[in-house]
Amino acid sequence: MATVDAETGGVGGKGRGGRVGGGGAYYEAEELEERRWRSWLVPVIVVASVAVFVGEMYVNNCPDHFNSAGSCVARFLHRFSFQPLRENPLLGPSASTLEKMGALEWNKVVNQHQGWRLITCIWLHVGVIHLLVNMLSLIFIGIRLEQQFGFVRIGIIYLLSGFGGSVLSSLLLRNSVSVGASGALFGLLGSMLSELITNWSIYSNRAAALLSILFIIAINLAIGILPHVDNFAHIGGFATGFLLGFVLLARPQFGWMGRHDLTPSSQVRSKYKAYQYVFWVVALLLLIAGFTVGLVMLFKGKNGNDHCHWCHYLNCVPTSSWSCDT
Repeated sequence: MATVDAETGGVGGKGRGGRVGGGGAYYEAEELEERRWRSWLVPVIVVASVAVFVGEMYVNNCPDHFNSAGSCVARFLHRFSFQPLRENPLLGPSASTLEKMGALEWNKVVNQHQGWRLITCIWLHVGVIHLLVNMLSLIFIGIRLEQQFGFVRIGIIYLLSGFGGSVLSSLLLRNSVSVGASGALFGLLGSMLSELITNWSIYSNRAAALLSILFIIAINLAIGILPHVDNFAHIGGFATGFLLGFVLLARPQFGWMGRHDLTPSSQVRSKYKAYQYVFWVVALLLLIAGFTVGLVMLFKGKNGNDHCHWCHYLNCVPTSSWSCDT
């Protein structure tokens, strides 16, 4: 069983003031009021994920099944009690229950034509701990992003990033059952990075924001090389969200109209820069190419490891303390 988790964070310090000048003079543009949306999508996702987990435990019904690994945990919960800790230390259902509920498994996706698992696995979680970590991470970064960019764009990034993580995981992990929202969460994290890059000029503490995001990314990807963590879902989700950030999260920048007979306030306008259009086109082309190649390879039954013999080290690094084949 491959589990996923992500601890993510946010960045701040965005400044809307822009310095413009002409004819030997300059002035500081007034800070513009930024539209903020009410966040409702993220709370809905959290509630839905909790509801799905309750459904997992209802279907699992540990007390009604003999288990050689030991007795059920928290038996006072009756059919909602957890599998023995030796089987699932994260306080959750069995692998067979997750598989029944729509977990990601290569054989079922490719040979049994159950492509819907590429989406349903995003809503499943291995246990209470896994669910808690992912939902707290989603609340921490998702609400901020939704307030700034709206539910449509953040919803697209969340779902497509989760889907992208599932595709890459299926291509490179063929003998595991994988679930979790971490691919989607890494997509939001990736979009934060690309949003910072494409909107670089409106940030007042750019270096601090960039270092914060890069540090969080490095820590989470490092966690992913532990056994039983689906780091391919992390990487696929992050790459998808990173590219989507250039497409969906670009903001107009301040520009100079070039007429010095106007008042300062009328000489400032917002517009997209040329480099933002370049990022938009390149990112969109890479997204289309990546999904096309990935899905064609997946449903033709190709093994991604045949084309990347070292990629397995991105998912798990064997040490004297654990084996990646366990």
